[in-house]
Amino acid sequence: MKRITWLVLAAQLFAGALGAWAAGAAGVESWARQVSSLVDPAKLATLGPRGANPRVQKYVALLAGGRGAGAPPETVVARAVALVGMKGEAAKLTAEAMLRNLVIAERLGCLDAEGMAAMRRGKAPTITKGPYRGDRTSVDHIIPRAVAPELDTVIANLEVMPLRMNESKNAKIGARQVDLARKFRAAGLLSAAGLVVVLGR
Repeated sequence: MKRITWLVLAAQLFAGALGAWAAGAAGVESWARQVSSLVDPAKLATLGPRGANPRVQKYVALLAGGRGAGAPPETVVARAVALVGMKGEAAKLTAEAMLRNLVIAERLGCLDAEGMAAMRRGKAPTITKGPYRGDRTSVDHIIPRAVAPELDTVIANLEVMPLRMNESKNAKIGARQVDLARKFRAAGLLSAAGLVVVLGR
C-alpha cells in the first residue's frame, strides 16, 4: 500500500510539474507574439520617420510585464525574433538591444505603475531615479538618422535614453557607432553604401 501511495504521489507531482511547464511555455509564447508584432522588420519598414520609437516603449513594457508574470525576458525575446524570421547576427543584435533597453528603463526607474502605463501606450515615461530624475525618456538612434536614415526603424539601432542626454548627442559618430555599423553591415542590417557613409564621418 505504501508503495502504491508513493507512486500516486510521484505521479501527481510529475503531472503538476508538467502542467506548470506547459503553462509557462504557453505564457512565453503569448508574450513573444505580442512583442514580435512590434519588432517585425516587414511592418517597421512601412512606418514613417521615427515610427519605430513608440514601439520601443511598448516592447519594453511588454518584457517587464512578461517578467512579472513569470516569462523570462531572454526567452521571450529569443522567441519573438524567431517568430519574425530573424536569424544569426541580426537576431542576436536585435535581442541584445531589446534586453539592454529593458535594463536601461529599469535603472532609470521607469518600470513603476505610472511609467509602465505610459510605455504601454508608446509614450515616454518619466525618469524617477538617478541624475536625470524628472526628465522624460526618449528613443535614441545610436547611429544617427542624419547619417544612416536606413537604420531609422531598425530595432537594434534604437536605445532608450534620457531626453536631455539625447538632445546633446546630436549626430556624432564615435567608436561605438563605427563598431556597431560594422556589425550591422555583417548582419545585413546596413547597406555597403551606408557603412561607407558612417565610416567617412
